[in-house]
Formats: sequence, structure tokens, C-alpha cells
Amino acid sequence: MPETARQIADDLRARIDDGEFGPGARLPGEPALVRDYGVAKMTASGALKLLVAEGAAVSRPGSGTYVREFKPLLRDATKRLSRERRDGGQSIWSSDVGERPMSVADLEVYEEDAPRWVARALALDEGARVVVRSRRYLVDGEPVQKAVSCLPADLVRDSRIAQPDPGEGGIYKRLAELGVEPVRFGEDLRARMPNSEEASALAILPGTPVIEICRTAYTSEGRAVEVNRMLLDAGAYALRYTFDN
Repeated sequence: MPETARQIADDLRARIDDGEFGPGARLPGEPALVRDYGVAKMTASGALKLLVAEGAAVSRPGSGTYVREFKPLLRDATKRLSRERRDGGQSIWSSDVGERPMSVADLEVYEEDAPRWVARALALDEGARVVVRSRRYLVDGEPVQKAVSCLPADLVRDSRIAQPDPGEGGIYKRLAELGVEPVRFGEDLRARMPNSEEASALAILPGTPVIEICRTAYTSEGRAVEVNRMLLDAGAYALRYTFDN
């Protein structure tokens, strides 16, 4: 019999995965958990809070705790960056969402002096300018990611990359047309808690971490042509990486 908040949360998650509690279903409340598992009220409360923090459930004050209805996105880092997708006019995002409705919010495209970390990533001289593309992505009407891409302004300011709509195939297709096609990518990933601004932008549930991914795109000659810092709602994603030896 599960005895700790962690064990009870794992048991409830298994019951969710088995379909006993479907999307939107109300989970047993604290009194029911105390009775069913023979634990203290604090332990029962902790189990429900763990499920909320992990993105499996949502808390509705005065009503109860419910199974989250949002189905996590599978982010396949290898598949989404393939040249075949770009050549076919498909966006990176179509790999993540499939047929689910996706929209872009708060899109901003502007030019600025490269922040120090961006200049370092792109090997730019001091005082160099970059074109910045900042946006939020919403799936099924819920914000799931905020992304900020930076590219050398001298390279892209006169292209569609500096416009809100970069065209079919996205900015990587446009870079290929400029003769600097990205063929190699590096991603640094870490999990952390969001600050208040980030939590607001992604409508993150209290206690839910974010996944920060910083990707740098390189040409075949090793030139860095884009750096993209992405902030993902950890409760909305599963990450997949495929490697060949």
C-alpha cells in the first residue's frame, strides 16, 4: 500500500495512464485519499500537489483536482530539424503538433545590438547587430513555448527573415537560399523554475518547472548563423533525441 505522497502520486498517475481517470476527470480528493490509502491529510494533499506540479493535473480551488486535458507534445529534436521537412515547405513546428491547432502570439521582429551571450555564440565582433525574432507558441489555445532567435543582421536584414512571415520552410530555408544553410545543430538543455515573467507568459501552473533549450545552427563550414533560446512548459512536453553511431 502506498504510504508517502510520492508513492500515492505515482499510483494515481498509473491509474490515469491506465484510463481509470480520463482527461478532465476529477481525481479523488483529500478525504478519499486519506480513507483509501490510510495516510494523513498532509500526505494526501502533498500527493495531489505533486501531480499538479508535474503537469498531470490541474487544481480548481473550491472544486477539486482534475486530470489535465492537454495532451503533451512530443518534441523529436532530430526529426524536426531534418532538411527534408524544410525542402518540403514544412515548418519545424509541424513536426511537434501534427494536426493539432497551433498559433503564434506576440510575434516581434526587430534589430538590436547583440547581447554578449549572443555575440559569443555567433562569433560576432563587439557592437555587431542581430535580427531578433521573438514569439510565443500556443497549441490547442494553451501557451507552451516562448522562443527568441537571433541572427547576424549583416547577413539577414535584407531577407524575409527580417519580416514577420519568413515564408514556407521557415528561416532555415531562407538561410539556405542565402548560401548559408544550417546543416549541424547543437542544443544545450536544462530544467529550472521560471521567474514571474516567464510563468505569466506561459501560464505555468504553480510549482511547474520549465525546460530551457539553447540551440545554435551551423553551416557546413562551421559558421554559426542562428542562436535560438527556447523556454518550454515542462508539463506540456516530452523530449526525444535519436542518435546514430
